[in-house]
Amino acid sequence: QVQLVESGGGLVQPGGSLRLSCAASGTIFSIYAMGWYRQAPGKQRELVAAITSGGSTNYADSVKGRSTISRDNAKNTVYLQMNSLKPEDTAVYYCNADMITLPGRVNYWGQGTQVTVSS
Repeated sequence: QVQLVESGGGLVQPGGSLRLSCAASGTIFSIYAMGWYRQAPGKQRELVAAITSGGSTNYADSVKGRSTISRDNAKNTVYLQMNSLKPEDTAVYYCNADMITLPGRVNYWGQGTQVTVSS
């Protein structure tokens, strides 16, 4: 069974940093784009950052300059380093990956990890 497992969320003070990780496991033949989304209470889920298999990246304007997405293809893992965190970054962060698995090309979601920025 293919799954994405996130880790690294938690409570951090404004101005602090967090590093989120997301590891894909199971029978995976190839991973295309990987990304991080977030959803705050009462708001729609939004893209935070994404990275292609070749390493091209894009970021939401709200996190540009404060966050870095990276991936380790050998470990099927994507990371999100977030710095200078603000209270408005508080949300559940979801990992997403476009993968070739036994059923074919499928888009997968992780279960989410809570990030709370508060003093």
